[in-house]
Amino acid sequence: MKAHIVTLPGDGVGSEVTAAAVAVLKAVAEHYGHRFDFEEHPIGGCAIDACGEPLPGASLAACRKADAVLLGAVGGPKWSDPNAPVRPEQGLLALRAALGVYANLRPLRVHPALAALSPLKSERLQGVDVLFVRELTGGAYFGAKTRVADAATDECKYTVAEIERVVRRAFELARGRRRLLTSVDKANVLETSRLWRNTVQRIAADYPDVKVEHQLVDSMAMLLLTHPARYDVVVTENLFGDILTDEAAALAGSLGLLPSASLGDGHRGLYEPIHGSAPDIAGTGVANPTGAILSAALLLRHSLGLDAEALAIEAAVARVLEHGPRSRDLGGQAGTDAVRDAVLVALADQANTSRAFFSGVRACG
Repeated sequence: MKAHIVTLPGDGVGSEVTAAAVAVLKAVAEHYGHRFDFEEHPIGGCAIDACGEPLPGASLAACRKADAVLLGAVGGPKWSDPNAPVRPEQGLLALRAALGVYANLRPLRVHPALAALSPLKSERLQGVDVLFVRELTGGAYFGAKTRVADAATDECKYTVAEIERVVRRAFELARGRRRLLTSVDKANVLETSRLWRNTVQRIAADYPDVKVEHQLVDSMAMLLLTHPARYDVVVTENLFGDILTDEAAALAGSLGLLPSASLGDGHRGLYEPIHGSAPDIAGTGVANPTGAILSAALLLRHSLGLDAEALAIEAAVARVLEHGPRSRDLGGQAGTDAVRDAVLVALADQANTSRAFFSGVRACG
């Protein structure tokens, strides 16, 4: 397969973890006979410095032509003034809207070897495997905003069409898993949440094989910590999803572990680790690249249809998490390059085992 991938390293540790993910993608191409071309562009604070805007036109044009986009992180103290008219995060929001990637997938699995790193008791973490589906291009993040001397507003607006498309994506994903969908809202207070719940209830009739339950966002925040293993697919609106998935990341032991995929109606997607730019460790070579590497696996699965290759990356990462080396956020001493190299070795072993197996099958045939 041939594919063109745009990378947007962004700010802070973004360039370091993105480079590690690209190295893994290049290894996949070599091991499995694919050709991936890469094209790098700026976004975020570094783009403001270079071009005066957080999403330059050339960056957006390249993303629109790409088969997939791999992003690092945006933001940092240099651009942290909340009153600044131009901010790094504006580039990310504009990119999501321009690409139409309305469904943000954030898988959460707790690796048994890392259970001790979670603030929860290990018995609560057994069997945790949750897929969060966050609506990504609507709600308060994209609503009209006003600011005067003594007041401010952020409009939270959703249409039925916006809700329906992300909820249907969540139902389809639930069908491929344990067939349980939890919809999170605040329908006891918010009108947008009442529309959300009514839409979910209507769509549920088209998926009689999926069990549906509703949770208010405040109770869901508690239940994620007390009974996380009971959930399968969780779908919610933009703001709630942002908060709940950061909370859930604590279950895994580190923000550095978790990937994400932002998808629209076509095959092109935007892939990024859920962590931020971590300016306090940028340039020191100690950032955990696992979330970026696993985001590359999601890229292979969802944009390129290469599920076997995605599984190979995930298996390689699982081996490294179990046997080491581990990055500092996981209690180890390994730097970014050491973790990357360990994944590359494990990936090569996966590929060699696969080739040996199929060679044996052909010989027997």
